[in-house]
Amino acid sequence: MAVIQAHSVSRHVVTNAGRLDILSSIDLTIDAAETLAIVGASGSGKSTLLAMLAGLDLPSSGHISIDNVNLSELDEEQRAILRGEKIGFIFQSFLLIQSLTALENVMLPAELAGAANPQAQARELLEKVGLSGRLDHYPNQLSGGEQQRVAIARAFIGEPEILFADEPTGNLDRHTGEKIEQLLFALNREFGTTLIIVTHDDRLAKKCQRIVHIDSGYLTEPAGHE
Repeated sequence: MAVIQAHSVSRHVVTNAGRLDILSSIDLTIDAAETLAIVGASGSGKSTLLAMLAGLDLPSSGHISIDNVNLSELDEEQRAILRGEKIGFIFQSFLLIQSLTALENVMLPAELAGAANPQAQARELLEKVGLSGRLDHYPNQLSGGEQQRVAIARAFIGEPEILFADEPTGNLDRHTGEKIEQLLFALNREFGTTLIIVTHDDRLAKKCQRIVHIDSGYLTEPAGHE
């Protein structure tokens, strides 16, 4: 069953030098619980596509639907509500709040959503990612790999239907990155989340069920990857 559908999606901006086409005529269907990698060189448009698939930005033409809801028909507040209900994010730069402990960082989305007993949920997730002994540590007291584990726990606390990961291991060394990848896919399987990874790392991409390539704003999908 399709959870995200992009129909003839294009994105352009107007600069002093004229119109710049970032994405052109993108068609993409992503199924529930699928793992998908979006790969491409820097500047190819992959992060722009991720932003539109997540409803952070809107296409210049065409439309994107999440669970058959056309994002272009929602205002900014409605799109924010939809993201809060259905979507989680993991970023290359972790984006933890420096003044909050690991436990508080993970609790925050659940608290904002009015969840019952967010502290217990956060403790359970931090235990799953191997940080039960680091609950009271602040981000600057954690290694890069530990910070990304906190970010992953935070992303999963709302049990999102869809998880977007933008270069999730880009700031980590190879060994730490591989541990984070294993954790990410393990939690993906446990929660049945649709996982969409933006990466320039072919090794990481090949761990996904499907790969799509962005090149100069156009999307291609190689045959035969499974």
